Amino acid sequence: MADRKTPARRPLNTRPRAIIIGASSGIGAALTRRLALSGYLIAAVARRKEALDELCESINARVPGDSQVVWPYVHDVTDFEAVPQLFQEIVQDLGGLDLIVYGAAVQPQLDLQEYNFAKDEAMINTNLVGAVAWLNQAAMRFERARRGQIVGISSIAGDRGRVAGPVYNASKAGLNTYLEALRNRLSRRGVTVTTIKPGFVDTRLLENAARTFWVISPEDAANQIHTAVLRRQQTVYVPKRWSAVGMIIRHIPSFIFRRLSF
Repeated sequence: MADRKTPARRPLNTRPRAIIIGASSGIGAALTRRLALSGYLIAAVARRKEALDELCESINARVPGDSQVVWPYVHDVTDFEAVPQLFQEIVQDLGGLDLIVYGAAVQPQLDLQEYNFAKDEAMINTNLVGAVAWLNQAAMRFERARRGQIVGISSIAGDRGRVAGPVYNASKAGLNTYLEALRNRLSRRGVTVTTIKPGFVDTRLLENAARTFWVISPEDAANQIHTAVLRRQQTVYVPKRWSAVGMIIRHIPSFIFRRLSF
């Protein structure tokens, strides 16, 4: 459930309004800062109250006067039943909605010989089902309004099934397909749906990666995502050079791909 001591104030201006789910750290936190800098009013949603409050306070402290541009909403994305009411509360608090970004994700450490349903369930619920719960709400609203932007932060890991993370890969592949279906359904209604596929970003998810390269900062990722939002792009690899890697990976024959160790 949401937990906030000070309800967000409904603004009396026409600044764009956004919801960012998974805002307390990593790409979500960096994107919250970037969008606030570019003029958005933001509902920052995340599970960790202390980190979320610290983020919002640090951003609001930089705003001239006593203005407030970011409000914290503490919420566990696996609490699916709470989403419809919380979504409506946030939209009312912000005075509308122009953009929603789903960036919540988990990737627990998994050994190559490990089949752990509890970890698998956490990844599916956080990375995929939580996204559906939140983005369905936005899709219904934006379809009626015939405007709006939906952004899902997926991963290049969703392009193929790798031996190191079967369910993490599956959760991101499912997210990719869900976002594509939303795009196909909503594009005729004036709604933009963007799939972001990062490579290696210096976040907590990188802690369990066996090998990394081309690592970028969350701030670099956020800047590129912001550009994708401005351009209303459809599918964006972050950074762009991962698009070539993705194309190669998708076209490796299965009998060869299954022998690879990554």
